[in-house]
Amino acid sequence: MAIQLGPNQYGKAENRLVRVHRDSARHHIRDLNVSTALRGRFADAHVTGDQKDILPTDSQKNTIFAFAEEKGVAAIEDFGLTLADHFIARCPGADGARIEIDEYAWDRIPVDGRGHDHSFVQRGGGVRTTVINVDGAGPDRRAHVVSGIRDLVLLKTTGSEFHGFFKDEYTTLEETTDRVMATSLIARWRYDHTDVDWDETYDSIRSILLSRFASVHSYALQQTLYSMGHAVLEQHREVAEIRFSAPNKHHFRYDLDRFGIDNPGEVFIAADRPYGLIEATVERDDATDPGAAWHGIPGFC
Repeated sequence: MAIQLGPNQYGKAENRLVRVHRDSARHHIRDLNVSTALRGRFADAHVTGDQKDILPTDSQKNTIFAFAEEKGVAAIEDFGLTLADHFIARCPGADGARIEIDEYAWDRIPVDGRGHDHSFVQRGGGVRTTVINVDGAGPDRRAHVVSGIRDLVLLKTTGSEFHGFFKDEYTTLEETTDRVMATSLIARWRYDHTDVDWDETYDSIRSILLSRFASVHSYALQQTLYSMGHAVLEQHREVAEIRFSAPNKHHFRYDLDRFGIDNPGEVFIAADRPYGLIEATVERDDATDPGAAWHGIPGFC
């Protein structure tokens, strides 16, 4: 029996970077959580402890903060691609790099009807994400960008049904033609190429997801997710596929009959677990091969 080293990678996880652009009196802020990982020819480091081809994780951390100052931080996709290319070129043993970035959005505090120049309040409504996977350099370079949003908590108080489902001897769920539907959505979409206005496209896709969730009369969360994904692909040719992971945040009508109180679908108990978990991919039939695009991204079918 032979024993050998399998797939491996290493890097610096969850570097909390806040970049304030102060080149005018009206400041701009980008608040990021950046994780790096390098993969390649690192067998010696694992088998014999020889570190000659290893760029320390501390150096990766320092690079993130140095680049934030020297190059600035615009769209997180551009920042991630810049870091990935740098690490592959700089680290002797690296053949590929994975950069994962979450962005926490801040809004200007309104003062006298106008957003303040340098005071902010953190925004709810989801965390912007991107995962960059780059393999190689030069003409053989292959770059993949998967962007998205997580923790997007959505709820509609009507316009949702669930009935006609298969029933067996253990089925107790009652059919309904009017229910609360809620989820904490994770959506990630793969770009076909990197010639993209990242910020504008993210804002557009987020808006589409919200609009479709609100406007589609839903017979199931599955149907709503497909409608959301279909609309994104229809309006954004640069997106090859979109994947969803959506826990069904159940709201059950609370039984007040035992107290002689009528509850016409107005008082609910929110149950946090167990929950249905709906996952789906909506894709183009002519989409490019994903390659390593989804490498290291858990939680999807």
